[in-house]
Amino acid sequence: MATTVVPPHAAFFGAKKEIGARSSFSPSISAHRCRKHSLNKVLAVMAPAQPSRAPATTGSVKHGMTMTEKILAKSSDKSKLEPGENIWVNIDVLMTHDVCGPGTIGIFKKEFGKNAKVWDREKIVIIPDHYIFTSDERANRNVDIIRDFALEQNIKYFYDIKDLSNFKVNPDYKGVCHIALAQEGHCRPGEVLLGTDSHTCNAGAFGQFATGIGNTDAGFVMGTGKLLLKVPPTMRFVLDGEMPHYLLAKDLILQIIGEITVAGATYKSMEFVGSTVESLNMEERMTLCNMVVEAGGKNGVVPPDETTFKYLEGKTSVNYEPVYSDESAKFISEYRFDVSKLEPVVAKPHSPDNRALARECKDVKIDRVYIGSCTGGKTEDFMAAAKVFLASGKKVKVPTFLVPATQKVWIDLYSLPVPGSGGKTCSQIFEEAGCDTPASPSCGACLGGPRDTYARMNEPMVCVSTTNRNFPGRMGHKEGQIYLASPYTAAASALTGYVTDPREFL
Repeated sequence: MATTVVPPHAAFFGAKKEIGARSSFSPSISAHRCRKHSLNKVLAVMAPAQPSRAPATTGSVKHGMTMTEKILAKSSDKSKLEPGENIWVNIDVLMTHDVCGPGTIGIFKKEFGKNAKVWDREKIVIIPDHYIFTSDERANRNVDIIRDFALEQNIKYFYDIKDLSNFKVNPDYKGVCHIALAQEGHCRPGEVLLGTDSHTCNAGAFGQFATGIGNTDAGFVMGTGKLLLKVPPTMRFVLDGEMPHYLLAKDLILQIIGEITVAGATYKSMEFVGSTVESLNMEERMTLCNMVVEAGGKNGVVPPDETTFKYLEGKTSVNYEPVYSDESAKFISEYRFDVSKLEPVVAKPHSPDNRALARECKDVKIDRVYIGSCTGGKTEDFMAAAKVFLASGKKVKVPTFLVPATQKVWIDLYSLPVPGSGGKTCSQIFEEAGCDTPASPSCGACLGGPRDTYARMNEPMVCVSTTNRNFPGRMGHKEGQIYLASPYTAAASALTGYVTDPREFL
C-alpha cells in the first residue's frame, strides 16, 4: 500500500482508495492522509486554538460543506455544520407502514395523549406494503390500526387497501413504500425524509437526506415535526467510465459493499458522483442509494440534475431547492471505480458483503429465482430481466417469481413494450419464458413474512434474488441460501438453473 501526502488544500481527509477493475478482490488501493488530520480516528474536524487577532477586512472565509451537511444545516436553521454535531432537524416528510406504523402510533398516543393531533397531516405518509396479501390475522390487524389512525387524524396521504382478493380494485393502494414515495412525488431534492424502515435511504437518489428511524423516534416526529440527529461524516464514491451493457446499478452497489464491508460506512453518508452515476436513470440511482444501509450507512445521496428534475415533473407541486457539495467540502474517504472494467457480481450467503464474481459461482445449483422488492422490483428491473429472456429465446429451468414493487410497475409490465422486442411487453416475454405470472405488488417474500406469503421460502432452498439482504431466515426458512444479484444475473440464472453470468446471453 503506497502512502503519499495530500496538499493542504485537499477537499477530503482520511483514506482515499482507487479501485482498479483488474480484479474485484485484490484492487490496487492507494491511501492518502492529510497532514492536518492524521489522527487514527476523526470524530470532528476543527482548527487548533489560535491567539486572538483582529477580524479580517477582506471578507469571511467560506465554510465548505457536503450535500448532507448542507441539507441538515438548512433544516436546522444553521449556517454551517461539522460531522459529529447533534442538531434539532425540521422534518419535511415522515413515512410509516403496516409493520412499524402501529408501534409508532402507540408511542405517539402514549407520549402526546390519546386525543393528540399529529404535527402536520400533510407531511405524514402511511403506506401499507409489507404483510398485505396474507390471511394472518395479526398482519391484517396492523393494516386496520393504521387505517383507523389515518381516518382519525385525517392523514392526506394514506394509500389504503381493503379488498385483498384483487389489488386492482383498490385505487389508492400503491405497494412498496420506497418506490411509492418516489412515484407519488414525496421525494424532493434538498429535503429531509424519515421513515420507519431501514431502506428509506432509497430516496437519497433525489439528492435529499433520507434515513430510517425507529418507532420511538417516529412517534416523537409525529407529534413535533422535529428530531435530534447527529451529523454524519461523508464518504465519497466516484464512479467513472462507460457502463458495460451487462452491468446494472445492483452490480455497482454490491461491488462497493464487498469492498468496504457491511460495517464500512457505519453512521456515515455515502455520496455517489462521477460520469457513470450521471448516466444512470432515476430507478438505477435508487438501487445505489437503497443498499447503503447494507454497508451501515446513515444515508446515501446522488447530486440532483436534469434527470432528477425531469422525473419529478408532474409528480409534485412543492417547491424544492437542490444543494450540492462544495469544492472545499471535507470527505472522510474517497473511493474511485473504473466501472468499464467491472464484472457482474453476486453476494453469496449469508451477508451482502460476501462478494463474488457471478462467473465464479457457475457451479452453484439453484432452486428458484425471485425478482422483486424496493431494490429489484422496479419497472427498469423487470425490463432488464425481460431483455435477458428475450435474447435467450429459452424457457426458465427453475421457478421464477415476479413481484412488482407497486401497482404502477405492475401496469408497466402489461403495457410498456420492451425495446427490441417488436412490441412485446414484459408480461408477454415472461409468459413465453415460463415464469410465474406477476404477483400482486408488495414487499412479498423479501423479508419472509407470514407463512402464506407469495414465494416465501418455507423449505431450505437456494435462491438467486434481486432483493437486498441474504441473512439466514431473511426470505423465510432459516436454512435457505440467498444469492443477491442484479436482474440481469437473476434472469440468466433462471435460464440455466445455476448462478450464471448474464454475459452468456447478452
